[in-house]
Amino acid sequence: MIRQSLAFLVTQALITLALTSSPALAQQGDASAPIEVEANQFDLDDRAGTAVYTGDVDIRQGSMQLTGDRVEIRRNAAGELSQAVANGERAYFEQQPDPDEPVVRGWGRTIIYHVAERRVELIDRAELHQGGDTFDGGYLEYFLDRRVVQARSDSEGVEERQRVRMTLQPEQ
Repeated sequence: MIRQSLAFLVTQALITLALTSSPALAQQGDASAPIEVEANQFDLDDRAGTAVYTGDVDIRQGSMQLTGDRVEIRRNAAGELSQAVANGERAYFEQQPDPDEPVVRGWGRTIIYHVAERRVELIDRAELHQGGDTFDGGYLEYFLDRRVVQARSDSEGVEERQRVRMTLQPEQ
């Protein structure tokens, strides 16, 4: 029972670091919002530095959300959170950068959030919606701070070449 409680506390600390590593990541209130995690199963491997949630995983904090069939939280050698990886038929990422800006939504079979770089990779059947603009392709990379999108038709982890498509709305 103590081991399970310790594992739970360590996992919650990892998720907190993942979702609140920088106040610029989302609205200011997000960092102080409670973290809500739902999943069917949880496994922690202290030696490998991983926490794995499986079964309809939904992680939320403030305006940020990460979902998938499986979500793995990874730490680096220094014990700092380095990545959150979501997998599923349609893994999902959502974040509202600022109350005056639209919500950014992304989908893919794999979503990798690189904490230190503040970068999100959407892999295989990737889709990103930023306001009225949409981006589709085999691989999309989104830089949170700079609001930069890079798209490719294929990449490692993409089952087949998927043409890059985008719809850009005119400036108002």
